[in-house]
Amino acid sequence: MASTQRVTREQQRRRRTRSGVLLSTDTIIDCALRLSHEHGPDALSVRRLGAALGCDPSAIYRYFHNTDDLLLAIADRLVGRAIEGFQPGDDWMAGLREMAHRIRDNYQAQPRVAVLVASRVTRRENEFRAVETGVSLLLQAGFDARTAVQHYHAFIDTVLGHAALDVATLTLPKDKYEADAQAWTNAYQALPAETHPAIAAVRHELPRMAGSSFDNAVDLMISAIAAQAPATKARPSRAIRAAARASRKSK
Repeated sequence: MASTQRVTREQQRRRRTRSGVLLSTDTIIDCALRLSHEHGPDALSVRRLGAALGCDPSAIYRYFHNTDDLLLAIADRLVGRAIEGFQPGDDWMAGLREMAHRIRDNYQAQPRVAVLVASRVTRRENEFRAVETGVSLLLQAGFDARTAVQHYHAFIDTVLGHAALDVATLTLPKDKYEADAQAWTNAYQALPAETHPAIAAVRHELPRMAGSSFDNAVDLMISAIAAQAPATKARPSRAIRAAARASRKSK
């Protein structure tokens, strides 16, 4: 507890480095994102950050407990960018689809760090808002609490997994990226029907495998969820109303 309080107090005190940079949590996160975008995840070290910010590396620990704490803050920043201004309407399926694309597009803007953070739980405000939004959309569809959480879990893991896979290809060296893409046109087309009859039967479609499956995966996931959805209600679902009543009683 004392350690958490110390970091919180330090976060509130903006300090200038010897190079004149006004040090703060946001400044450090901005610098970390820039370094990782330019040099890859290995740039996320207190030594590199200190050099870039013009401060002693130990100064970073006044704002973050350790480098993993910083990584989680970076992850939450990406989540925040993805959901900034997101106001889903009455169509819960459209809301989930927009949420998915916002996440993927934001990850593509920071591919090198996105691969690192896709599997993390930030435990911070932006992630809380994202989960609140996603679960609310599924409660809006009429699912009970347990099913809403199960479907949100499957949905967000599908989105993050495919988004991470997409951005991972963006970080490949150009020659390797092109070789992988060409494999569907070259290596697979040459396989004989005698040994690979299924591949031979669809060989004219295999070049599609060089592209992203993100849109198709998201559409399949949302369609599967919709197939199980009760009739969508215009008013808040029973689970949302129950949570609201419990909250009012606790005040």
